[in-house]
Amino acid sequence: KSKSKEKDKKKEPASMFMINGDKDSKSKKKAAKADSDESEEDTKSTKSKKKSTAASERPPSPEIEFDNLEDFVMDPAPQGVTVKCRVTRDQRGVDKSLYPIYYLHLDNDKKTFLLAGRKRKKSTTSNYLISIDATDLSRGGENFVGKLRSNLMGTKFTVFDNALNPERALPDMSNARQELAGIIYETNVLGMKGPRRMTVIIPGMNKDSERVPLRPRNECDGLLIRYQNRRMDNLIELHNKTPVWNEETASHVLNFNGRVTQASVKNFQIVHNKDLDYIVMQFGRIADDIFTLDYNYPMCAVQAFAIALSSFDGKIACE
Repeated sequence: KSKSKEKDKKKEPASMFMINGDKDSKSKKKAAKADSDESEEDTKSTKSKKKSTAASERPPSPEIEFDNLEDFVMDPAPQGVTVKCRVTRDQRGVDKSLYPIYYLHLDNDKKTFLLAGRKRKKSTTSNYLISIDATDLSRGGENFVGKLRSNLMGTKFTVFDNALNPERALPDMSNARQELAGIIYETNVLGMKGPRRMTVIIPGMNKDSERVPLRPRNECDGLLIRYQNRRMDNLIELHNKTPVWNEETASHVLNFNGRVTQASVKNFQIVHNKDLDYIVMQFGRIADDIFTLDYNYPMCAVQAFAIALSSFDGKIACE
């Protein structure tokens, strides 16, 4: 009986996983070796490109069906349902090494495609286009649903939908673009030794559980400025969950309930300060170019995907 119990323990996916350190760094490798047997098995099997125990036993996404893809990716997740997804990064080819294409699929048997994103080449700041067509990532295409734009330092990001710039919109702003999220990465005084710190601002919800539209007339009225001035009416302030320091592995860890199997500074969970147990979004590495992304109400797929894209962008000031 004791032997069978030990075997069962080894089959369990590692729920606690390190977030600090790059997967290729020596410090990460040492920490991984010092981690539990479950983490060792997951890391080894992933490196050998075999299906890890944790990956094969990750809880599947509930059956999610939709008639209109654009509506689905823009609407908040159904209350009480965690939408489980995968992000894959395509870096093949000379061009894609600098400008990878990112894909978002539902983490189900069908691998249902949701979104694709890519950084624009001729832009003074980081600027990602988000499309509902995996082959059409053009700004003028019909499948363009949103974009992610950063400041010069790459520490603050704004997520927009596909409507018009306020300067070209109607006087009543009815066809002006909405701001869907603001993302702020705080300067990390510990550099690569410590986890990232991030704040996410999203529009609030009305009584019908619909997102309150936010159409700023200019940049002085956007999400980031409103947050800076503490004008938080109809806004929701979220933060990444503070990881716990683990003495045994000499690393920061978070409980991903088996959804994450590799250490990375990109691993994070987004929560509200009033309920730290309700994970609005979580993101983490499971292979070299594969990540899990799970989101809950009140977040939508475009918001969650854009937040994930912001985490891939280089942040000299933060690391």
